[in-house]
Amino acid sequence: MKKYLVLLFPLLGMGQNNPNPGYWQQHADYKMEVNMDVKNYQYKGKQTLVYTNNSPDTLKRVYIHLYNNAFQPNSPMDARLKTIKDPDARMVNKVKVGDKEVKESRISALKPNEIGYLYVNNLKQDGVAVTSKRVSTILEVDLAQPLLPKKATTLTMDFDGQVPVQIRRSGRNNKEGIELSMAQWYPKMAEYDIDGWQADPYIAREFHGVWGNFDVKITIDKNYTLGASGYLQNGNEIGKGYEDNGFKVVYPKKAKTLTWHFVAPKVHDFTWAADKEYLHDKLVRPDGVTLHFIYQNKPEFIQNWKNLQPKTSRLMDIYNQTVGNYPYKQYSVIQGGDGGMEYAMCTLILGEGTEEGLVGVTAHEMAHSWFQHILATNESKHSWMDEGFTTWLENYGLNEIADKKVENPHEDSYKGYLSLVKSGKEQPQGTHADRYDENRPYSIQAYSKGNLFLTQLEYLIGKENLHKTLKRFYTDYKFTHPTPTDIIHTAEKISGANLDWYLTEWTKTTNTIDYGFKEVTAQENKTKVTLERLGRTPMPMEALVTYEDGSQELFYIPQTYMRWSKPNATNLKRTDLDAWDWAYPTYEFYIPAALASIKSIQLNPSGLMADINKENNSYKK
Repeated sequence: MKKYLVLLFPLLGMGQNNPNPGYWQQHADYKMEVNMDVKNYQYKGKQTLVYTNNSPDTLKRVYIHLYNNAFQPNSPMDARLKTIKDPDARMVNKVKVGDKEVKESRISALKPNEIGYLYVNNLKQDGVAVTSKRVSTILEVDLAQPLLPKKATTLTMDFDGQVPVQIRRSGRNNKEGIELSMAQWYPKMAEYDIDGWQADPYIAREFHGVWGNFDVKITIDKNYTLGASGYLQNGNEIGKGYEDNGFKVVYPKKAKTLTWHFVAPKVHDFTWAADKEYLHDKLVRPDGVTLHFIYQNKPEFIQNWKNLQPKTSRLMDIYNQTVGNYPYKQYSVIQGGDGGMEYAMCTLILGEGTEEGLVGVTAHEMAHSWFQHILATNESKHSWMDEGFTTWLENYGLNEIADKKVENPHEDSYKGYLSLVKSGKEQPQGTHADRYDENRPYSIQAYSKGNLFLTQLEYLIGKENLHKTLKRFYTDYKFTHPTPTDIIHTAEKISGANLDWYLTEWTKTTNTIDYGFKEVTAQENKTKVTLERLGRTPMPMEALVTYEDGSQELFYIPQTYMRWSKPNATNLKRTDLDAWDWAYPTYEFYIPAALASIKSIQLNPSGLMADINKENNSYKK
């Protein structure tokens, strides 16, 4: 839709607005022409990649991801499925071996015409042939000429691909019947950042991409409808609900294919899906953003997908208000047939199930537009930042649109984290996403414990400061690659508290929080309370005293490392006590009331502190 390009030109100059002195990030502009053969699920493409080296380093070598090669027997992804204790159920088959039922990698069973592959040939740098070596899902490229700092080079290549039978995220003919889910389907430049090349083999985890602009032409059988990242440039030629102002140019009757032309500015990925049975609905929001809903024409799907549309728009309103305005002019919710996975300006999700489930998945995947596709963290190293922060925004948004709100919409994350601690299988959140011993502990630390990073940040600095932090974080770091230190520095700027200790304790260790009552005794007309720290992680403490007459009073104990006290955001009288230094295992304070007048004392009354033992958090007569 060409009218959007005028609105989006300012985006092309954005990025690199990261406030950290000396910050830099690479840039990659893609121009691709692809021909899709829907009979054998193979495609051929040409790519022109203009790669800009904004780093201070001279690059003699570059790396290109070939993700589709993961879907071949004996690939690293296949090997991981065979060795991990709890393989993803979507990626294995249950087979009988004697009297036992065992799990077999679905990748191992793929036939030559079912595997995925992506092969590059005729690769040149500025017209000169280069030497390259394919190592599974990575192409190692020795440049013909070194790429100097602040210089750009043009890589041209042809590529051949085959779409695998869908195992995970991308592929063909999944269980819902979607023919083509084209994610991570093209030669994609690996990211080079302050930590060097991020050229990890693909074993089904996370991604880290280079910011850039995409210009993609996809030629495919005319009977297919597509949904994709970016803006369709020739909707009036394509029709299928994409045309503007009701004007449509019909292709010649003899034409067997259509060429779909998409432009996606300032993104770090490009994804598309295609099916002959897709319906296409549009919802144009008051702010000019068009929401596209692309799903199969099945009676059991249609009503749920219709009901999803206004709720998706309402969620976008909440996300805009809570974090910052969505910067593009379109977002597509596409039935891709394999769980839910976020991509640039779109998501691929399951089409079946309940309306509640459909809304829930969309709430999560669309929230990734803010936490990953605008605030582009390195998911492999900091999976808790994109998955955890997204979970926080999802929970917050769903609670805001719910008919009946709950006090703590993040309760499931606390339960998940507690189960992880009890399992004894927790690994530090700083663990690379591919290095977790099992899938379940990875998921809990990324989604649940990552969410608790923000809920506890609210506990530490207050709700108002947390919301200000998220907005400032978005404003300062959008279209860049923020790090864990960046979110902490932002929270410190907003609140005035020292918070580096919290980042260390929560993300770099498996230390836990456990505070409790050691003793409550009568001291003449006062009550002496002795608390104890049983876990390694320090925290400020709140104690809510409820008196026999029903009145309540709050006592606040600062944590020394913070050098700061949280403002009282309650309507209760609050007494601020001296700080509790971590070195002291116990802490004493006095309530200026007789013990007989006290009905109960509750530590952590908000429930936002992730104390692993709530049994010792209460004193009652």
